[in-house]
Amino acid sequence: MFRIIAVAVVLAALGWGLTAAAQPADDPIARVLRQDQTAPNGPLPATSLPLAPAKPLPPAGAGPSPGGNAGGSPPVVLSARIGEHDDRTRFVIELSDPVNLRTFTLTNPDRVVVDMPEVSWRLSAPPRPSGFGSVKSYRYGVFRKGNSRMVIDLNRPVTVSDPLVIPPSSGFGYRVVIDLFPTQRTKFNTEAGWPADLKARETDAERLTALMAEAPRPAGRKVVVIDPGHGGIDSGTNGVNGLVEKDLVLAEGLKLARVLKEQGYVVHMTRDSDVFLPLPERVSLARKLKADLMISLHADSNPDSDVNGLSIYTLNDGRSDREAAALARRENQSDIIAGVDLSNANSPVAPILIDLAQRDTINRSSRFAETALGQLHSVTDILARSPHRAASLAVLVAPDVPAVLIELGYLSNHADAAQMNTEAWRAKVAQAIANAVDRHFAAGPGTPP
Repeated sequence: MFRIIAVAVVLAALGWGLTAAAQPADDPIARVLRQDQTAPNGPLPATSLPLAPAKPLPPAGAGPSPGGNAGGSPPVVLSARIGEHDDRTRFVIELSDPVNLRTFTLTNPDRVVVDMPEVSWRLSAPPRPSGFGSVKSYRYGVFRKGNSRMVIDLNRPVTVSDPLVIPPSSGFGYRVVIDLFPTQRTKFNTEAGWPADLKARETDAERLTALMAEAPRPAGRKVVVIDPGHGGIDSGTNGVNGLVEKDLVLAEGLKLARVLKEQGYVVHMTRDSDVFLPLPERVSLARKLKADLMISLHADSNPDSDVNGLSIYTLNDGRSDREAAALARRENQSDIIAGVDLSNANSPVAPILIDLAQRDTINRSSRFAETALGQLHSVTDILARSPHRAASLAVLVAPDVPAVLIELGYLSNHADAAQMNTEAWRAKVAQAIANAVDRHFAAGPGTPP
């Protein structure tokens, strides 16, 4: 099931704090809801409150979102609030312009998805749920160009209320209230699922990606695909210094792309802005472009804040140590984090039939990993124990494209996070990786590292 509603909000004071606690008694939302319940003729339906006219959802990438200003800039999410109550968990979202907003639920794992046209997020750190209510966590961001999304991870099945629009009062603009009520598992499973039009939109987006990837192979020039991990709604790891993985790897990817182009390579990026791209599409893009090498950029984290240093992963053949397996689980969750429909998808990792062609690809990937570590050790710290590692990472599964995943360092380590936040470090690392690309192709396919 899904619900769609158009909402409008005006610019509001940014002093409305974010909190995970229950709302105070003088909260204007609580006052409106109390008035609603005590109306002479009983509770007023949500449709009795002023709503902006409903507008159809635009196709992905079709231009400015409904409600954007004349200059084409997207609506702005100004603030968000979460309140945990005995009988419900309440989300309140405030925006600057009308948008078409819809909610639906997904299973395996249980999630609530709030889908909308692309908006600009102007929020400080999101409020943290207590973990004892229905909400485990949530995240927000661009899902694809033209489409933004908030995904709410659940501790238990819920029923999602019709969004309630609160008219301007007490210095606030329009606010959208979404309540999550605990419900039975059977009811949740029955109501969960993707709306047909959104599912069709995702299918069309995947086809468009495949068509856009078709390109003639340049004669005599190597093709390198750079894949900045995460993006959009999937922020990846948050550093101890506030550095966000998706921003770090995009900045480093753009820097590496410039260096490689200057050195004569044909360079493509899976993303060059803060958008989400599903893992299978990243792999499909590299294959369609007939890439000679794919470099995926990430940053790691570890409960032990003393662990630091760069490491490089290549695809394994089923064997993996515990830490590598844990990283694969985290990175392969990217599509779930972003609310991608996985109901009809097979795992891109298991089972992987590694034939002779893929074994050769893995060997070439490993040769590049060793060459890169040789270049990088003089410009950055390298993970002390086994910096070249193997894991069943979904982004590395193309059987015909050598690929590596570079963990630039540990955002959980203060020293790593600090240096990764500097332009000097990023420039040195980008140049070292580019030098490794030169050495890798100069050595030829049969040369050991």
